[in-house]
Amino acid sequence: MAKIVVFGTGDIARLAHYYFQRDSPHDVVAFTVDREYAKESVFLGLPVVTFETVKQHYPPSECKMFIALSYANMNKLRASKYFEAKGMGYELVSYVSSRCTFLTDSPLGDNCFILEDNTIQPFVQIGSNVTLWSGNHIGHDSTIEDHCFLASQIVVSGRVRVGPYCFIGVNVTLRNSITIAPRTLLGAGAIVMKDTVENGVYLPQRTELFHKKSSEITL
Repeated sequence: MAKIVVFGTGDIARLAHYYFQRDSPHDVVAFTVDREYAKESVFLGLPVVTFETVKQHYPPSECKMFIALSYANMNKLRASKYFEAKGMGYELVSYVSSRCTFLTDSPLGDNCFILEDNTIQPFVQIGSNVTLWSGNHIGHDSTIEDHCFLASQIVVSGRVRVGPYCFIGVNVTLRNSITIAPRTLLGAGAIVMKDTVENGVYLPQRTELFHKKSSEITL
């Protein structure tokens, strides 16, 4: 069992603590945040230390780390702390739910967070610092590069390449054999049938308010 320090004290850190404690061989021993965000000394019953002093309290020779941050700034915030922690000498751990169907033999990158009900088909490659929220399908021979965040109920068909620093919203569908360019943002419900462009933002048509009230509709 490895001792780990979780970076963050928000919702994702709280969930990371839950998953690591209940469904992994790791033991969360503390949390860490940047000094300017250290508003409390205890979180979930564990110590909170500043990132600037974490090596003094929980050195890399004794503890590993997990960066529990969101997709803020197209994953760049999480990536920056990922690189800082590695530069400090920490090994970053990944979490893969025991309730995930993980069929690829390709090695998983570090600091990944793969939750329940994901289906990872054979020959899939997943880089480092990738979050797959619950319930996604990642088709055979697809690649998800570093520093991506995939929300829930996404279908990634076979032989898709998702470039680094992408955000893919809930219920997105990606056609097979396409490339999602670096730093692409795909809004919830998007259906993507061809390659995207770098830094592109793709939003589907939104549902509109109907002219009748529900009381005027016979079901």
